[in-house]
Amino acid sequence: MMWFFHIENIAFSCYGYPVSYVEAIATLFGLISVYLASRAHVFTWSTGIVNEFFLGLVFFQVQLYADVLLQVYFFVVSVYGWCHWNTLKQHTVKNKMELKSVFGLLALLAFATAIAGYTVARLHVLLPDYVYIPAAYPYTDSFIMVASIMATLLLAQRRIENWFLWIAIDVVCVMLYYKKEIYFLSLEYLIFLGMATYGYFHWKTKLTHD
Repeated sequence: MMWFFHIENIAFSCYGYPVSYVEAIATLFGLISVYLASRAHVFTWSTGIVNEFFLGLVFFQVQLYADVLLQVYFFVVSVYGWCHWNTLKQHTVKNKMELKSVFGLLALLAFATAIAGYTVARLHVLLPDYVYIPAAYPYTDSFIMVASIMATLLLAQRRIENWFLWIAIDVVCVMLYYKKEIYFLSLEYLIFLGMATYGYFHWKTKLTHD
């Protein structure tokens, strides 16, 4: 059964690029989850959990260890978001954050990315029994991890600012995953970029009318 979860187990090819079963499933549920988030629908969390499981498998096999840890965090926040959204009126969007809170968030993002990047770059030294290959692009990968942590928490709280972070994350992911030759995932994040932009304007409209 374990063969099913390996990235070399190919489901189909897309323009000459072999797509594994785990990458295909992660992509499908990722697209569904982001679309539901853009519509402020509570089922974004349940579909997100499936996406997180399969993405974790992909990232571990391409040595993006920070992204593996990120999927564990996503799972925890997905459970929180699912429970929290069920207590709110459907499609409610909260008011914008104060400017000082935004600056504080950006400062924390920069600091946490630097610390995480340094740590991830040394994982193969700190945990040689578990991490055999040095991390690829540790600081870029760590930015994705830290920014995603913040964006997911803002999403769980239904703060419209979550979309600004997702847009930045998606731009970086498109370039990083293309560089790592995970082309199908890179294409997925290009679509995510469009969805995040749509999500922002859709939420902005709701915020204006609420």
